[in-house]
Amino acid sequence: MKKTAGVSGLFHDPDQVLKAATGIRDAGFRKFDFHTPYPLHGLDQAMGIRRTILPWISLGAGLLGAGVALHLQWWTGAVDYPLVIGGKPFFAFEPSIPITFELTVLLTAIATVVGMFALNGLPRWFSKWQNDAHFTRSMDDAFVVTIDAEDPAYDGEKTASLLESLGAEQVRIVEYED
Repeated sequence: MKKTAGVSGLFHDPDQVLKAATGIRDAGFRKFDFHTPYPLHGLDQAMGIRRTILPWISLGAGLLGAGVALHLQWWTGAVDYPLVIGGKPFFAFEPSIPITFELTVLLTAIATVVGMFALNGLPRWFSKWQNDAHFTRSMDDAFVVTIDAEDPAYDGEKTASLLESLGAEQVRIVEYED
């Protein structure tokens, strides 16, 4: 059973891609993407993509790691099993630094990787665009825009004519096997 994935179109000029991204965003589309053979500076801003929350996830995990490490060392040495060793205090901050550092780095790294996968929706085993000839050209020599059929502003013919008015070449409606 064939389903409509959306509309795709080719671009060859990077400046035209940035103008098209702004035009698509201003037309009210939210589920669209550009597939490029190399990164384009300013494309995220033109598409209206917000900054990621991944740094905040990493910061939260790092603070949690430091807090857990310090609390565990304090509780173990001063509350659960206090021992007087050489007249030293039950808890001192200085000897706790290596363990605190290690747990901070460990939890930050784990949260960053897991957060990156979750925010990117990975792993993704199938893309409805993957068999489209335009999509494969985006890995070589063309900039490809795809507008998803699930977008509330999507209307096949109107969306295709919008892409043509923005300078896209070979605009077509893409279908895929479900």
